[in-house]
Amino acid sequence: MEEGTKVIPHQIGGIHNDALRFGIHGVKSEILEAHPLQSAVLKAEKTQQEMKRKILANTYGSALPLKMDLDRQILSRFQRPPGPISSSMLGLEAVTGTLDDIGFEDYLNDPRDSESLRVPDMHHGMEVRLGLSKGPVGPSFF
Repeated sequence: MEEGTKVIPHQIGGIHNDALRFGIHGVKSEILEAHPLQSAVLKAEKTQQEMKRKILANTYGSALPLKMDLDRQILSRFQRPPGPISSSMLGLEAVTGTLDDIGFEDYLNDPRDSESLRVPDMHHGMEVRLGLSKGPVGPSFF
């Protein structure tokens, strides 16, 4: 193999082992949940969704839960192009029923409220999304 033809393999979407951009990689954070209560809440939500699917399948037939899953998949892929207005996923929230839930992420630590926020470059963001460029969508802080 010649010296000029060596290629460094990267993961899809850029280098994810960059500690300065993506934080320090830790095995413990991948194995454990943030809190034991979090795993209980996630398990309860999952069982509630499964029960709701079974009730819908028994009431309206097996096609309705499949159609709802298809709608959820379509709406989870719909996003605005990167830029100053972030994607709200309003359609997905309406279909899943989470539109009425107000979590801490809805009112705390909004990066748009920061004084050091830099608006991401829309052109670079689209290049990253299409795989033409490497790196994060755009710098959000100084």
